[in-house]
Amino acid sequence: MKAMKEYFMKSSKWMKRYARPLECARWEYEFEDGTRENVIHYLRAFQNEDGGFGHGIEPDFWQPNSSPMATWAAGQMMMEIGLEREHDLVRSMITYLQQSFDKQKGLWMSVLPETNQHPHAPWWHWSEGVQENWMYNPSAELAGFLIHWSNEGSEAAQLGWNVAKDAIDYLFTEDEIEHHLVANFYALLTILQRHEEEAGKHSLSLADILGKIAEHIVKCVDRDPANWATGYKPLPLDFIQSPADPLCTLFGDLVEQNLQFYVEQLSEEGTWIPSWEWGSYPEAFPVARRYWQGILLINRYKVLKSFGRLE
Repeated sequence: MKAMKEYFMKSSKWMKRYARPLECARWEYEFEDGTRENVIHYLRAFQNEDGGFGHGIEPDFWQPNSSPMATWAAGQMMMEIGLEREHDLVRSMITYLQQSFDKQKGLWMSVLPETNQHPHAPWWHWSEGVQENWMYNPSAELAGFLIHWSNEGSEAAQLGWNVAKDAIDYLFTEDEIEHHLVANFYALLTILQRHEEEAGKHSLSLADILGKIAEHIVKCVDRDPANWATGYKPLPLDFIQSPADPLCTLFGDLVEQNLQFYVEQLSEEGTWIPSWEWGSYPEAFPVARRYWQGILLINRYKVLKSFGRLE
């Protein structure tokens, strides 16, 4: 059994030597009494004048211009630090989401043609009709951002509710959904739970939505720990964030095995190595991989902390 306090210190040193300033600020905010203002400071570096985000904030595509997907990545970090709806970072992002919404498609475009002009992973490559592969990823969660950060009854809030309801209709009609999209739906549900009264006004049953999402999660999670170290597979803790999560009961001992797997997979320098590769852009991918190492450290240590593994 690895001594987690020792490994945490190794991870902290690695973050400060090699991670992006944005991830360092998030790490310090989560684990070392760092300030929210420091995270905001570095988030601003990725925001464009139109209020959207770009510049490789999602390290697998480096398009500098704003995109809904990059804005989704930033929005998750803004949720993480609890930004208020009046914050200028939020207000400008809401404006971008309203202006970038594709009314004809009824969602936000997941991949833009400009992506191809910059280093990117193959799954981010734009081609005609590629949106069919993505559907409501990240539109379901972007709708949640509008619901969470817009004034009730406003045009932005109404857009959020409309897209959320369309996305939930899709959720209930599909037999199988790709696991990143399932995670989007679970994040949307987490937001809706904060706005339960409004959800009721829109005739949304959060219990029914949770039940359907749970069905999809059970289908997509790899339940054989022997496979976890090979390839890129969704694990229980890709969805479960704390012992209070209702999904814990669905996976039983697999949650404990997943926690142990995280610990075992920590390298001697205190990092996790991403399980995916681009197979292209050989000069850019090592940089992206380094950025992802910082992101993985934050995400997984947050889970380990919530389960009391850092004490």
